[in-house]
Amino acid sequence: MTHSDHLADRPTPLEARSSGPLTGKVRVPGDKSISHRALILGALAVGETRISGLLEGEDVLNTAKAMRALGARVERSGDFAWSVRGVGVTGFAQPEAPLDFGNSGTGCRLVMGAVAGCPITAVFDGDASLRSRPMRRVLDPLELMGARVGASGPGGRLPLTLHGARDPLPILYRTPVASAQIKSAVLLAGLAAPGVTTVIETEASRDHTELMLKHFGAQIVSTPEGRHGRSIALIGQPELHGAEVVVPADPSSAAFPIVAALIVEGSDIVLSDVMTNPLRTGLFTTLREMGASIEESLVRGDAGEPMAQFRVRASRLRGVEVPPERAPSMIDEYLVLAVAAAFAEGTTIMRGLQELRVKESDRLEATAAMLRVNGVKVEIVGDDLIVEGKGHVAGDGLVATHMDHRIAMSALVMGLASDKPVKVDDTAFIATSFPDFIPMMRSLGAEFS
Repeated sequence: MTHSDHLADRPTPLEARSSGPLTGKVRVPGDKSISHRALILGALAVGETRISGLLEGEDVLNTAKAMRALGARVERSGDFAWSVRGVGVTGFAQPEAPLDFGNSGTGCRLVMGAVAGCPITAVFDGDASLRSRPMRRVLDPLELMGARVGASGPGGRLPLTLHGARDPLPILYRTPVASAQIKSAVLLAGLAAPGVTTVIETEASRDHTELMLKHFGAQIVSTPEGRHGRSIALIGQPELHGAEVVVPADPSSAAFPIVAALIVEGSDIVLSDVMTNPLRTGLFTTLREMGASIEESLVRGDAGEPMAQFRVRASRLRGVEVPPERAPSMIDEYLVLAVAAAFAEGTTIMRGLQELRVKESDRLEATAAMLRVNGVKVEIVGDDLIVEGKGHVAGDGLVATHMDHRIAMSALVMGLASDKPVKVDDTAFIATSFPDFIPMMRSLGAEFS
């Protein structure tokens, strides 16, 4: 039984109620996407990789365990500080037991890519939520490269046995949807293939894998393709070398205190080291269009990723229309944006959210339900979410989180400014991405009980 199964046995409900102004300075946890990739590329490199600011949530710790099971030396050297001694490209050893990724789709799909290029067999598994998520989109290109799927659940679901390729083939692959996970899996498998592996996206997805591959010494070139797309070409069989990685603070986690400060009257908070990669900052762009006071200073960069300090002050927000092409740069943030939209004056239309239907839960339906039960008028038309903001939210609802950490956090943020408290049925799953969310929000003045 995994740790996350134990959590699931005991729901931990929580109530958020309107508090005084939020004030103070905090650093939200390290970015999850960067943390996963730093561990995986550190394991595929030769020599030592030193990581600071690693997110120590369950998802990332499961990736660390998987790298250990595949033969890398992974050690924690201090708070959020880790070292990885890698085995080199194609150097993974056959794991003795199934690799358990808990709740993490990212960790699971990226490691599938890394394993697909090695002549080993590994079993991939996860918790009930991850077992229900389709893996076919990632497995299709990996099979073209020579990997084979043995036993699997229906529709390529976990638990799944993956036989890595003895002689992986470089491919040219057009991704069917904008997905950093599909692209990353192909590129990680492509490390083991001779020649050039190319991924073409009609809509650019997050480029963390490309930036970090460069940081570790791979030769990779990304060029524009069409109006919004990219073509990414990787030269296979590089010698990756260990690197220093400073993990920036996660913009998806920063979204929660940022929206809380915007909607709780009189708030004024500072967040340090927030990643400002333009493929991740759609939420900040949208909030500024709504009238949010968000100031950036102290911009610096590491591992190819820019970061800045944010000062956020309570603001009167107005409804806006969010274009569909912005979706890839803020796909995880629509839940908490919907909360900001509920407190705005006027209607907010968020277009093109089909990708939200295949996350931890059907996040589109779950977001609408979270708002409805707290008295907000909301409708889903096709893949668009339409929220009618009245400048305030009645509250008094019980929100069903469906084992989804982002719904739990979004609902708690809503309760900090609503007329009546908002209850959440279970907060146990917040630990998968943001273990210190509740104490950190309390340190700013949030009232949870």
